[in-house]
Amino acid sequence: MPLTSVTKDAATLTLTVVGDYPVPQQRLWDAFADPRQLERFWGPPAYPATFTRHDFTVGGRAEYFLALPEGQKWRGCWKFTAVNPISSFAACDGDDNAEDENMPASMTFAFETTPAGSRATIVTHFSSVEAMEQTIPGMEEGLRAAMPQLDAVLAVPRTLAGYA
Repeated sequence: MPLTSVTKDAATLTLTVVGDYPVPQQRLWDAFADPRQLERFWGPPAYPATFTRHDFTVGGRAEYFLALPEGQKWRGCWKFTAVNPISSFAACDGDDNAEDENMPASMTFAFETTPAGSRATIVTHFSSVEAMEQTIPGMEEGLRAAMPQLDAVLAVPRTLAGYA
């Protein structure tokens, strides 16, 4: 199912993305916790993601790149600041983009059960209104293109996705 909402809030310097999915909360969590599943939907179709590291523990790092059509790579990195299995995780921008003050300062991912399945809420925190204004247009476009790919990932039963 496509994203339920995308909300920009300059007062709190956040971009909040909500998606509702017809799967149990555990299955939704698993898609974000497993780098092989995550890379199938984290990048937009024209810019597929590859995770080269995914140490999903507090203090651990996830490193990835988006393959650009021209053969270049855009690199991203998260440092996990919280990991609460099945319910949430948080990350701050890793070192790779530290020189870019327009990059998001941090992101929180929350997962909850709903009557129809489960919900993912992703909140991106920015350091300034200027950073939001510079980053959100491309980020929102990318998320709107990337996140619908999650439906195909979730359609694969947990047992077939690579683990029991």
